[in-house]
Amino acid sequence: MRLLLVEDTVELANWLQKALSQAGFAVDWVADGVAADHVLLSERYALVVLDVSLPRLNGLDLLARMRKRGQSTPVLLLTARADVADRVKGLNQGADDYLTKPFELEELEARIRALLRRSQGLGQEAQHFGELVLHEEGYFVLADRSLSLTPRETSVLTTLMQRPGKPVSRQYLYEQTFTLDDEASLESIELYIHRLRKKLAGSNVSIVTLRGLGYTLECPQ
Repeated sequence: MRLLLVEDTVELANWLQKALSQAGFAVDWVADGVAADHVLLSERYALVVLDVSLPRLNGLDLLARMRKRGQSTPVLLLTARADVADRVKGLNQGADDYLTKPFELEELEARIRALLRRSQGLGQEAQHFGELVLHEEGYFVLADRSLSLTPRETSVLTTLMQRPGKPVSRQYLYEQTFTLDDEASLESIELYIHRLRKKLAGSNVSIVTLRGLGYTLECPQ
């Protein structure tokens, strides 16, 4: 899933971008509120991790702009302030969750996944589709055995798993898998679909191409 990280502390941002990428997310990073506002006008994200204290445009003002123009993308605020009043202000402004620095990476990942499940109308339990299971921690099991996937394979399969039986366009898969800095072409999605088909081979779950529509995850009844 594609995330936008808005954080002006370079060392922290680099660490978070690397860690979240290893966790299977495609992460774009910008360092100030104005740049983030411009990106959000043209790009689609599953979630925004937003620092409150930012140069040029602070996180709360950016959040207010997002909600005013009707963007319902989940937002997780990061702040160095632990005051209840600050948390309430952020939540009233339209934030979906709040995390105080310093924090553990495991908690950040857990909150991100919880917000993504909530935004997609999913419960807290693992998702089952035939012999394929997506656990809430973000890993897959196929026929009771762990499915070894790269972060980008995980991203593609997760996106398909969230819409089982429904077409998902190649463009949307690309947007949820690659960042703005990636040089991969749209055709790269076909490579990951090919790899996933090989890893799903022999199970009752398959990825089907729908000409002109994209791909869908199917399982015979």
